[in-house]
Amino acid sequence: MSKTGHQKIDWVSKHMKLLNAIQNGDYNLEGWKIAMSIHLEAKTAYLAITLKRLGAHVVVTGCNPLSTQDDVAQALADYGIDVHARRTTDEKEYFSFLHKVLDSKPDLILDDGGDLTVLAHTERREVLKNLKGVSEETTTGVRRIKNLEERGILNVPVIAVNNAKMKYLFDNRYGTGQSVIDSIMRNTNLLLAGKKVLVAGYGWCGRGIAMRARGMGAHVMVSEVDPVKAVEAVMDGFEVGKTSELCKIADFIITATGVRDVLKEEDLLNLKNGVVLANAGHFNVEIPMEVLERLADEKYEIRQNVTCYRVRGKDIYVIGLGRLVNLAAADGHPVEIMDISFALQVLALVFLSKNYLNLEKKVYEYPAELDEHVARLKLRSLGISIDELTPEQVEYLKNF
Repeated sequence: MSKTGHQKIDWVSKHMKLLNAIQNGDYNLEGWKIAMSIHLEAKTAYLAITLKRLGAHVVVTGCNPLSTQDDVAQALADYGIDVHARRTTDEKEYFSFLHKVLDSKPDLILDDGGDLTVLAHTERREVLKNLKGVSEETTTGVRRIKNLEERGILNVPVIAVNNAKMKYLFDNRYGTGQSVIDSIMRNTNLLLAGKKVLVAGYGWCGRGIAMRARGMGAHVMVSEVDPVKAVEAVMDGFEVGKTSELCKIADFIITATGVRDVLKEEDLLNLKNGVVLANAGHFNVEIPMEVLERLADEKYEIRQNVTCYRVRGKDIYVIGLGRLVNLAAADGHPVEIMDISFALQVLALVFLSKNYLNLEKKVYEYPAELDEHVARLKLRSLGISIDELTPEQVEYLKNF
């Protein structure tokens, strides 16, 4: 029994009011086997516990090699949930856990990043006989699963939980913004005020990071490939330019693009001495670590979770080995933020369990009525009441 793991789960359980409301509501997953591939820490553990309390048989693994918290994984097993995960940098071991979860022949998959879903549609197609649907948590995962759909091999309906307004407006922006800055501060103990921070990517995650870095007093710079997002960053008051130019003067560089090799080899050679690199993208491909390893004359851990690479006389510091910085080297998004996202996940799984026979084998946007339902649950948990349109106002809008 892991005392610290149970303490972490107990703490989040007191602050995840939406999941508690769902546990006490009219929701039922009795008899459904659900496979979860997700960053395994206290908040996701409580999501698994919620699904079990709704009647589901739950099998859990991680979705990123360094994001599992071992004490939480051990504690979760005490709840009667099958857990196949541990914190590791061994990619083979990580994928072996994914295979073990698929061995359970799940009815539904709750995925984060798409690894479990892609594996089920490629190497493990035999599990598709039982699989009824998937709910996907992330931008990266939705994109990967849409690729399966475009290739004509997607075999089940998928709910893009990431695309819910109550997800990307809050989780991607406020959750990522706070948790990334939290990880950088706790692992470096360096001042952000007055420093130059380059945020690569101005999607919802990048916006949140830029907003929070500015709130800490940093001079924030943004690089983008999307001209519309670049204009938006300008209008939001940030300096915008090319990564190759801005990286030369940055004290901190945070990648949040979803694509590989944001920094090229030439960029790594042009970084200033003492720069801190952090990746906020799902996969560890945005900072080209293999190139940095090759360039480095010396490498050593200078602080817990911080590795120093000495490149031609300059020190380059990388947090969390270039993996997802807010989970590989911290506790992830704030509890209340993930409470919203996981309420969306539970309702998506309940929706799939009731409607899978009537759904096509494609990626669906999150149902608007469920999105609004979660918003109202959140307002209720905050003790906030809002106005409603009168019948006359509704009629006016219909005929205007």
